[in-house]
Amino acid sequence: MNPKIIKANSLNMTYTPERCFIAENYGSNDGKVSIAIATVKPGITTVAHHLIGIEEIYIITQGTGIIEIKGIEPAEVTVGDVIVIPDGTSQRRTKRLRRKLIRPYQQSSSPSPPQAL
Repeated sequence: MNPKIIKANSLNMTYTPERCFIAENYGSNDGKVSIAIATVKPGITTVAHHLIGIEEIYIITQGTGIIEIKGIEPAEVTVGDVIVIPDGTSQRRTKRLRRKLIRPYQQSSSPSPPQAL
């Protein structure tokens, strides 16, 4: 891996079947690392899904919401919280009705399309 700076203004948000927007900041050539911004609009709950071969790590940078992860109780999350989702574990997010968006940075071990439940 070589040193690199990716400017935020070069990102393109894409709407996903899970009902959120994703903009990948960085994807390694070997497919082992992907860093992305995921945005959930206020009042929206994403579709429950899981990723195969990928552990997800979210850092909440704006807003509040509810995260539901299979195997643990749903929890409210807010700015600064970190969410760890193991490979193959179902999850979904709900954005609270407030002005700011949930914009978690998503780090995953390799890019893979989500599997809906």
